[in-house]
Amino acid sequence: MTMLERAIVVGVDGSTSAIRAAEWAAAEAVRRKSALHIVAVYVWPVTGYPEALVASHQLHEALRENAHDWARRAREAVLDHAEGMRVTDEVVAGSPASVLIARSGSASMVVVGSRGLGGFSGLLLGSTAVALAAHADCPVAVVRGDGEFDSGPVVVGVDGSPLSERAIAFAFEEAAARGAELRAVLACYGSQYLDTYVDEAQELLARRLAGWGEKYPDVMVTRKVTRSSPAKMLLKQSEGAQLVVVGSRGRGGFTGLTMGSTSQAMIHHAPCPVVVLRGQDTD
Repeated sequence: MTMLERAIVVGVDGSTSAIRAAEWAAAEAVRRKSALHIVAVYVWPVTGYPEALVASHQLHEALRENAHDWARRAREAVLDHAEGMRVTDEVVAGSPASVLIARSGSASMVVVGSRGLGGFSGLLLGSTAVALAAHADCPVAVVRGDGEFDSGPVVVGVDGSPLSERAIAFAFEEAAARGAELRAVLACYGSQYLDTYVDEAQELLARRLAGWGEKYPDVMVTRKVTRSSPAKMLLKQSEGAQLVVVGSRGRGGFTGLTMGSTSQAMIHHAPCPVVVLRGQDTD
């Protein structure tokens, strides 16, 4: 079946982590009244095997059948979340990152697990999740941690950039849908951040949040400015959270997120699911 426009897309590979990602994506689809599209990607052609084996039709068929099994298991896992929700799936040969980036152009969100087998192996090293965070055309969720994540606050990193505004909007929407507190945090990092700057940062955070309370009156908001690196601050604040939201580009404390420091730290180490919103390329 083909992917539905604006569906939530989840990449699966047969791992326990991928099943958790599918279940999380299904719950998110229910909240958003969205369709769910399961994508199982198997790598072809494979490398590291004798040429005759790599060219084998039987090997290709076995890999494809494996991927169909991944999709079937994921579909079965989300049935408890899928009442009234349309669930589709597809099996694709190729690079997991490239396939999911391509699907992101018409998706509302792309979801992956934090560890993998098969095509998604090495996710913790950044191959798939980081590529998605850097290049996807929609928000990317990396489902980390072992909890249920149906309680605790939604945490959003704020830095004053236009992308930060998008992250705030996304976080408010999530907090409202989940009936959760929103915790907005801004990091003052480096020796140049004196008391005066901290005061200015608190004013900046208040300005960035102004008006959102009127749109989401039921969302309780707490603000926090810390003298810490953005990565350290967000990792600390995400303890006990059900979701953390960051941008992949920014300024001030969040400059250069795409290339490593903060977004990659969250992708690799956060104790809860992480949503990364990518900024527009400028080069």
